[in-house]
Amino acid sequence: MSDFRIRGLATLKAKIAAIEAGGRSEPKFLPFGDERIDGCLPGGGLPLGRWHEIGGTGIEVETAAAPTAFTALLAAPLTQQGEVVWVLRRDDLSAPGLLGLGFAPERLIQVCARDEAEALSVMEDALATVGVAAVVGETEVIDLTAGRRLQLACEKQGATGFLIHRRPYGGQARRETTGSAAATRWRIASAPSEPRAGEFGLGAPRFVAELERCRGGRTGAWLFEATDAYCWEKTDVAHPLRLVADLGDRQLAPAQPLRLAG
Repeated sequence: MSDFRIRGLATLKAKIAAIEAGGRSEPKFLPFGDERIDGCLPGGGLPLGRWHEIGGTGIEVETAAAPTAFTALLAAPLTQQGEVVWVLRRDDLSAPGLLGLGFAPERLIQVCARDEAEALSVMEDALATVGVAAVVGETEVIDLTAGRRLQLACEKQGATGFLIHRRPYGGQARRETTGSAAATRWRIASAPSEPRAGEFGLGAPRFVAELERCRGGRTGAWLFEATDAYCWEKTDVAHPLRLVADLGDRQLAPAQPLRLAG
């Protein structure tokens, strides 16, 4: 085969690959730096250029305190790449609190939406905007059509979306729809903190994180701790979340033989 035909065949293969990929660039991932969780995620890390669901349990469905803190820690490394737009349903996000989690407050743009439809619309516009690295939004539920629209918006500029499930004013819970276009779905709860050895008082924030769904990966449950050494400007710490323990594969303690009273 001549060099001309070889080059032509290579060009044709490249065009076919581009068509199959839908014109999208090579997928990127944000590793946690621990194989216990990175091994469960496709590509060895949290998929970027996709959107992710984060929910809570109990009162967290209304306050979303733990899911919000966990999401801020997930998004903190992305502040090095561009702005982060946070679409709120209640104007109760604390920028100083985000600073304590290693999130760059000067990269934050807050938008308060009147309802969930407006929140999703703002998320779509922000995800497709040049210079935006990540978008966080708050909604109670999201249907499959809206989820697909969010994914298309993520693909336009490669931004990453985080959707926090929240019912900000209480009231009757809406029925959740089946199916989702999200890359991952998490359930987050607070966990008791532990001070460092020889210290007193509260330790770093801790979270029990259940990965309930993961496209192309595996589910699991872990205990995370916020790493206070992380800084968005310059740091040797790869990720602001440190994995403390793997909760998914714990074995039950061996049963103790019964002792009868004499």
